[in-house]
Amino acid sequence: MGEAELQPNNGLLLIHAVINIYGDAANDDLGLQIAKDIESFWNEAEASISISEGWFSKKKYQVKFDIQGRFLPLLVPQTVFDNTNPRNNYFRIEEFAHGNISFVDGINSNTGYFKLDNLLHNSTTAAHEFGHTIGLDHPQNLDIRGEGVPGIMYPRGTLVDPPYQYYPEVAAGEKGGTVNPFTRKVLQKDIDDLQLNQLRFNSNGFALIGGFSSVWHEKHLPDTD
Repeated sequence: MGEAELQPNNGLLLIHAVINIYGDAANDDLGLQIAKDIESFWNEAEASISISEGWFSKKKYQVKFDIQGRFLPLLVPQTVFDNTNPRNNYFRIEEFAHGNISFVDGINSNTGYFKLDNLLHNSTTAAHEFGHTIGLDHPQNLDIRGEGVPGIMYPRGTLVDPPYQYYPEVAAGEKGGTVNPFTRKVLQKDIDDLQLNQLRFNSNGFALIGGFSSVWHEKHLPDTD
């Protein structure tokens, strides 16, 4: 979730968001790293959109992402429930997660649960999950062989060209023959899919992107027999 800001004089459309993290595996450095990863991946596209300014005119805007990260060790559930700031997102970070995956609480959301290992080593996981929070789902077609670089929203299991597989030498669909998430990138199409030109900006030039899920997550614990 975030807040879009239109700056006509500068030709910019800024997406502001704050990534607030909590949990036993969270810390200051990780909060900054997650924010940097999201911002870097989404700005790498150097994307632009056109917004109508009248019946016959459109203005081109560069789309830029401004992502901040904070570790909140004293965060309590009520703060998440009561938050009305569209820039605030809250993610629990732990070493263990049920299903061994990171997730957010739906398309257009501002909360979720991240597995620590998914976020390390220049991973695209945080950028992918952020895409869900601002309105993007997984594409329907999960066989994109012949189309080159996979966009950021393609999930694990997608069939891709060999250079983008875990193991380029294996046949598509075999073990290691699906998309390596580290090869995903934010593309102009991902920005187009956000439909930012449909946002309703207020008189000050701001608009909400995404939505409030406001879920507090307790720590996942391994099942015991």
